[in-house]
Amino acid sequence: MKLKSSICLSATLVSLALYALLRSDGKHQVRVKSVFDFLRPASQQLYKLDAGWPRNPEHITGVPFDVTVDHLNSLVYVAQRGDNVSKVLVFTEEGYFKTAWKTNTLEMPHGIFAVIDEEQVKAIWITDVGQGPYGHAVKQYSPSGSLIKILGTPGIAGSRLSPLQFDQPADIFIKGEDEVYIVDGDGGLNNRLLKLTDDYSLQWTLGGNGTRPGQFYIPHSVAVDDVGRVWVADRGNKRIQVFDTITGEWIGSWDTCFSEDGPYSVRFTSDKKYVVVVQLNISRLLFLAVPPVGEIGDCNVVSTIQMADGVRPHLVDVSIKTGSIYVAELGAEQVQKYVPL
Repeated sequence: MKLKSSICLSATLVSLALYALLRSDGKHQVRVKSVFDFLRPASQQLYKLDAGWPRNPEHITGVPFDVTVDHLNSLVYVAQRGDNVSKVLVFTEEGYFKTAWKTNTLEMPHGIFAVIDEEQVKAIWITDVGQGPYGHAVKQYSPSGSLIKILGTPGIAGSRLSPLQFDQPADIFIKGEDEVYIVDGDGGLNNRLLKLTDDYSLQWTLGGNGTRPGQFYIPHSVAVDDVGRVWVADRGNKRIQVFDTITGEWIGSWDTCFSEDGPYSVRFTSDKKYVVVVQLNISRLLFLAVPPVGEIGDCNVVSTIQMADGVRPHLVDVSIKTGSIYVAELGAEQVQKYVPL
């Protein structure tokens, strides 16, 4: 036993010595916090805060709930709530205030999503969780704020599929020209994911309140990758679930990364390497490695951004052109921009 202990101790000392030499600053002054620090992979710093964004923060007079980026025109749309405030503000990616929508058709915006093709911004979609005559609906607007189309039955919460009804729809994601994904259930009756076609007819739906694969408890955000997978932030169950875009078949789930708080957002970085996830209650951003096509395996945290207590980040979006990440924050009542290093 003494020999084994001596060998283990010697190996530890040698490892620490090598670690110290490798980390030396030339003067051999290195502080080691723990014997096992050298075994732990260091979290990569992928982004840094742009403290000067926006340049006109005084225009954010409500509580920002979500953002979406028009990378063609370098614009950022901010969906906010509050009394006597414009529900959508538009800033440039450089941070300058551009305009505010003048519309009375929005009550309590939750998710916002810009549909962009190679040549133009086709529409801005917003989920409305309000309880009044315009609530419980998903709405399509022009980039200037003119209402074009409403999905659901405005003012009436429900679960019917024909006619389509929502109860506090949380988020929408549109892939290409003919794939519309909606997570319906920001605390309402429904805990489901719906896929609609280009004419907004139902292609498939899945869900139900529960913890089994394909069930949800407060599905809060949805995104689609480039290899045919739908990613859902299953907030109340503290997991991300992944499904096949064509069939809706369950592919897998991640839960080991969310023991402290559930995921509130799911978006992809511009290089498609990482899933950007927000944890509202602990004010943290996570960057999870995107697995290759097929099974998703276990979640792998590559980087984190720890914000100050009380910031309460809610939903995010990413600029495809610049790679910048914009975060809507409920507690701080602001939007912050993080730029890639």
